Amino acid sequence: MTFTDKLNPLADGLAGHGFAVIDDFLLPDEVTAILQLDEFQNGLLQFKKAGIGHQQEKQINEGVRGDYIQWIDRATAMPAIQAYLEKLNTLIGFVNQALYLSLKDYEVHLTQYPPGTFYKRHLDQFKKDDHRKLSAICYLNTNWKPEEGGQLRLYPETGALDILPEAGKLVCFRSDLLEHEVLPATRTRLSLTGWLLDQHADLRHL
Repeated sequence: MTFTDKLNPLADGLAGHGFAVIDDFLLPDEVTAILQLDEFQNGLLQFKKAGIGHQQEKQINEGVRGDYIQWIDRATAMPAIQAYLEKLNTLIGFVNQALYLSLKDYEVHLTQYPPGTFYKRHLDQFKKDDHRKLSAICYLNTNWKPEEGGQLRLYPETGALDILPEAGKLVCFRSDLLEHEVLPATRTRLSLTGWLLDQHADLRHL
């Protein structure tokens, strides 16, 4: 199966349900290469506590979210990350052609949820900034077991749906419509979390 073949169900899922799941968006060796980066090898040393809100209104609230993040600068990203960003670019071109969207760019950060942390139900699109059109989360957790928790819980119209954060899996959904939350896990939960934008990314937070 080619990479383009993996993207074929994406348009149907987004158009029909507001979300789509792609297994093996990243191959096992690509996941391994990312996990071997210094950022992940050094635990939370280079990560910052994530806040809620946008720009000046952002605040830290551990009762809402408990993750730590590091924004990716594509100009200095290591080859393992660049390989993922190239796939995101391909995804943007595919979605633009299939769904007639006008996506122009993306923003991505590395994400770590320490054991027991979570992110309560929310939307990804800000009230005062509607440029995030699609959310894209790719998981990096090898040998993840259901009893370890950490599910992404989506809230489509058909009812709540839990998705395990298994290595290589990409979940893509409408940032403006689909509420979701991250459930607590018993081990550290890792991902590449990003948004596809209808304008060029503002790099002020890098």
